[in-house]
Amino acid sequence: MFILGLAMIMPFIWMISTSFKSPAEVFEYPIRWIPSHFNMEHHIRVWTGSMGFGTYYMNSIKVAVVCTIGATLLSSLAAYSFARITFKGRDTMFLIYLSMMMIPPQVLFVPKFIMFEWVGIYNTLWALILPGMISIFGVFLMRQFFIRIPSEISESAFMDGAGHYRIFLQLMLPLAKPAMATLAIIDFSWHWNDYENALVFLTDRKLYTIPLGLQNFIMEFNVDYNGMMAAASAAILPMILVFMLGQKFIIQGISNTAVKG
Repeated sequence: MFILGLAMIMPFIWMISTSFKSPAEVFEYPIRWIPSHFNMEHHIRVWTGSMGFGTYYMNSIKVAVVCTIGATLLSSLAAYSFARITFKGRDTMFLIYLSMMMIPPQVLFVPKFIMFEWVGIYNTLWALILPGMISIFGVFLMRQFFIRIPSEISESAFMDGAGHYRIFLQLMLPLAKPAMATLAIIDFSWHWNDYENALVFLTDRKLYTIPLGLQNFIMEFNVDYNGMMAAASAAILPMILVFMLGQKFIIQGISNTAVKG
């Protein structure tokens, strides 16, 4: 396991190392893991140069944070309905909803393009945010968690006169913190690394996110590997921070949402 783990982190080590190397050291063989001289020029150029990386960084933060908050809350509401509210056709509707996970997202690019043009959100960050707030996987994950909560808890609340909204807000949400944290971490990583949707629905460079912004380091005749690796190193910091803040919930959340029945 240690060897496998080391093999997985080697690309990250090379990325960080390359961001401090001189251009001549990038393709040295054998690989020079520790630069002969730590060059901060590439990191400084990423943030102060004409690439606009700071703008791309803020755009990614806006999209990822808003999508994560929206998807976590909306998925929790929908999951509570599928798990706790009995209505005609509930299970059939859930299976149909879940079957949408089998449709490749690329198939929906053309319909989305037409719809976004029609409502006037094409080439805006809303084209990434609004669809990103709907998570089929999130509904499934949260539903599995709510199913595991004993029904006696909500039944006793009903006997005391509480309605579904009060039960959801005051009973279910506090219990669902591990599952919500797990969903938030997974959803944040999805939107932070989303390349295809940004490529299709954004044309204004001022609206580019980090995955699109990294293309600026690919020149017509060469590639600025040092600058690209410096930008990529900065791009993974929010992911590491989010994981460190929520890692204690991940195992608990996944174990509590294990498939039941």
